[in-house]
Amino acid sequence: MLRKKKMNNKGYLLDMDGVIYRENHLIPGAADLVKLFQANYIPFLFLTNNSAPAPEDLVVKLQHLGISDLSPRHFYTSAMNTADFLAETHPRCTAFVVGEAGLTSALNNAKIANDSIAPTYVVIGEGYFGAEKLYQAHQLIEAGSRLVVTNPDNWCPVGSGKTRPGAGAVAAFLEACSGMRAYYLGKPNPYMFTQASKRLSAQYKRNLDEVIMIGDTMETDIRGAIECGLQAYLVLTGSTPLDSLQDYVYQPTRVMESVADLLEEIRTGQPSDRRSSPVLEAIRRAESKNKPGRRHQTDGQAFVNQRRRPYMTS
Repeated sequence: MLRKKKMNNKGYLLDMDGVIYRENHLIPGAADLVKLFQANYIPFLFLTNNSAPAPEDLVVKLQHLGISDLSPRHFYTSAMNTADFLAETHPRCTAFVVGEAGLTSALNNAKIANDSIAPTYVVIGEGYFGAEKLYQAHQLIEAGSRLVVTNPDNWCPVGSGKTRPGAGAVAAFLEACSGMRAYYLGKPNPYMFTQASKRLSAQYKRNLDEVIMIGDTMETDIRGAIECGLQAYLVLTGSTPLDSLQDYVYQPTRVMESVADLLEEIRTGQPSDRRSSPVLEAIRRAESKNKPGRRHQTDGQAFVNQRRRPYMTS
């Protein structure tokens, strides 16, 4: 009697910029990986700290880049995460929004009303807004509204060598002038990862044995996944160079050149024999020779002189 093949009970969370694409160009292997996920009914969900776009916008973006057959359910943004958090922890709260349509839409979908008079929260996301909007946010915080931020990114890339201020930078300004400490959602806050994992299980109607985060940034993708007990795969196609891994106390479960390294493993169903990364072995050898390495610090100014994306504000 033939035994039924056991269903793959892994789920994948994927960062976007640096993992799937870079500057509006797909990273080789990304489209093939998504096709394999779809063909084999493998649960996957794209995570992004960018609160500006709605999931519908991201569907169109990836379609233009060459990945089709996606729907809004395949995306979970920091705006959606913020809306989930506020709706769960403080039902019937209101918010004054400093951000773009993706954030406003997520809060509306969670039935969190816009309030410019006496909001429960001032909610900060990415966007382009003037001094008047920030002044109004400051006044509302002074009057008692609490400060919530969609993500801690101080700056974000907009092109080759170009950046723009992120939500974390705007929040830092409001923290400085109001004396109010902000609460940061998005990656690496564990709430982002636990909610995303719950969505995967609910959408695919499965109790997943393992959830794997694939990201390119140690401070957000890898740290958040490790602190939640998830597998954390680092790809070297984004913001983290290989030689910087020795700076961090926490380490990825696995280091890959790109998502293309997963293709054969998923096609065959056989785990790769490269799970114990040569990268980590090289680091251990260096440490055994007492070569000093810089230690990563979440707090303080550890990366103030380095142009790395993103670093934490608190």
